[in-house]
Amino acid sequence: MQTQAATRGPTHLVALYVATAGLQGNALGSDEEEITLLVYVLIDVQQNRVMGRQQYIVRPMVMDESCTPGTGSDNPAIAGSSGVISEVALAHAPALSERNLREHGIPLEQAIEKFEAWWSAMSCVTSGSAPRFVVDGQAPMRQCLHPEACNKDINLPEHYTLFHDLRKEFVACYSTHGELSTFGIQEMMEYFGLPLDTENEFYVHEIQDMICVIQRMIKDGHVFQNPETVNIVLEPGICSKDEEVDNGCVVRARGLPWQSSDQDIAKFFRGLNVAKGGVALCLSPMGRRNGEALVRFVNKEHRDMALKRHKHHMGGRYIEVYKASGEDFVGVAGGTSGEAHAFLSRGAQVIVRMRGLPYDCVAKQVLDFFLSGQKPCHVLDGEDGVLFVKKPDGRATGDAFVLFAKEEDAVKALSKHRDCIGSRYIELFRSTIAEVQQVLNRAIDPKQIVLPTPPIPQLPPILPQHIITSGTRKDCVRLRGLPYEALVEHILEFMGEHSKNIVYQGVHMVYNAQGQPSGEAFIQMDSESSAYACASQRHHRYMIYGKKQRYIEVFQCSGDDMNLVLTGAVTPASTKALLSPGIFGVYRSSWRFLCRNFSSLFLYLSPPLSFYFFFISIGSRTGSSSLPLLLCCSHFLSPFFFVFYLP
Repeated sequence: MQTQAATRGPTHLVALYVATAGLQGNALGSDEEEITLLVYVLIDVQQNRVMGRQQYIVRPMVMDESCTPGTGSDNPAIAGSSGVISEVALAHAPALSERNLREHGIPLEQAIEKFEAWWSAMSCVTSGSAPRFVVDGQAPMRQCLHPEACNKDINLPEHYTLFHDLRKEFVACYSTHGELSTFGIQEMMEYFGLPLDTENEFYVHEIQDMICVIQRMIKDGHVFQNPETVNIVLEPGICSKDEEVDNGCVVRARGLPWQSSDQDIAKFFRGLNVAKGGVALCLSPMGRRNGEALVRFVNKEHRDMALKRHKHHMGGRYIEVYKASGEDFVGVAGGTSGEAHAFLSRGAQVIVRMRGLPYDCVAKQVLDFFLSGQKPCHVLDGEDGVLFVKKPDGRATGDAFVLFAKEEDAVKALSKHRDCIGSRYIELFRSTIAEVQQVLNRAIDPKQIVLPTPPIPQLPPILPQHIITSGTRKDCVRLRGLPYEALVEHILEFMGEHSKNIVYQGVHMVYNAQGQPSGEAFIQMDSESSAYACASQRHHRYMIYGKKQRYIEVFQCSGDDMNLVLTGAVTPASTKALLSPGIFGVYRSSWRFLCRNFSSLFLYLSPPLSFYFFFISIGSRTGSSSLPLLLCCSHFLSPFFFVFYLP
């Protein structure tokens, strides 16, 4: 039987409003922009009145890295008019201008500390009680506050892991069939017949509207007693091959640093609840991590929010996030070995993978290995905490997994990386439950796991453009170092006054063999002098794209120079490029040249390597042109053959 206090719910609620320097509303946090405003309003539920309010202007970290204004717009660190605050954010809250953020803003951590001090000092609040937050939707907490705090190494107080979603509470109070589930603050006000607030003491008018909605719901007898939770710790869990996983709960993350662990990936998705054992690192056919992971969330709502983190950053790398199926996850994380299940059920907090073990190595040698040196650590359950990976015939593979009881043991254990057992140095890596399953499955039956090829992102639309002419006339420029997200309009903005000298449809983006931007572009100018002026004045200048600040290399070149690069005669260290339209005629002649000279090409191939060459064709939307592409990949000790597609 519930107590009276539990039936009433919390005695005080704190309406929390979050704004960022970028998109607002349902898209809040999807652009990875920093928080610029935190507003806390304390509401006494029993008296149904506002007891206090706190507003904190938050200064984005990018402003702390800026230099003194007035030294020129080419330095990306100088904010001046650098666009730290987007037009959308300014339209939403005109008072939160860049100048106000600089002059009155405080760091996010300081704003959170100020609220904690204010809350503790409130006489109307029971001593030692925690605030219960109410926010407009899931995004303020899950997509903004928790991810940004994690990225900035800010430890949020525990009460930030509980909150009420005002939209869900509204549906629970007034809707029987979920017909009000899409309502935002404005629609809620219209539902009640209340006028929208236009003038108040807050920086954003929606805050007062939000308070009005909460007070109206309290007046109508609604009880805020079923809070949402934010899981901070990734809990271990075991997936079997027979388990059914909902297709709407899984994503594929690509572009991960090879050394990233399941904990790192869970931090990337901080704020969203990952299912137990829900991070499965994918392995290559050689048993190495391939920079991909499948992540399973507790429900579709969290999966959909995860998709909005597409191209968010982990350190200096952006991570691609795509939909995946439940079968994909089970194929990677599911296991059939009873021995593995018993091993993984011991409740370890840390799993370490050992590679390069002597084939006659026994468990006692592994225990002694971790007990030796200046940082000894104990293996969980002794010899039972060591699992050797063996082939179907029982022979050792040189791999083993080791369990440790505490997180602190991970640092000690991994410090022994490349220490020796006998004459062999041992490689150590932090591992996961899913990796244990994959490795054992593959050892038992090497043909059992065949990872599906991830879908290649859709190529940009192919539009008919000018054919880049050949010749020695240096009326073109080459751009290198572009952000991968940069579009033609960003290039035109970077070119500044020189963009007026670009010929019609003269900007040609370069794509790699996976259809992704290579960071290069070629631009046709109307004269050699225009190309020279552009290269002279824009070389090593900065392009600012969102939070990215990249200096761009600009070189003057001719049509012949361009063709040499595009056909591989002069090539940077990157993969051969998949070209944007606009150079169809030039490239068609280049592949014919390659066909005529395959005998010479064969002589240069190193004996232990073989190459597969694929000619494919991409037609333009009009069907009037086709683009032959040369895709090249290598594989050790495999037969040599060619596949041609002739347009």
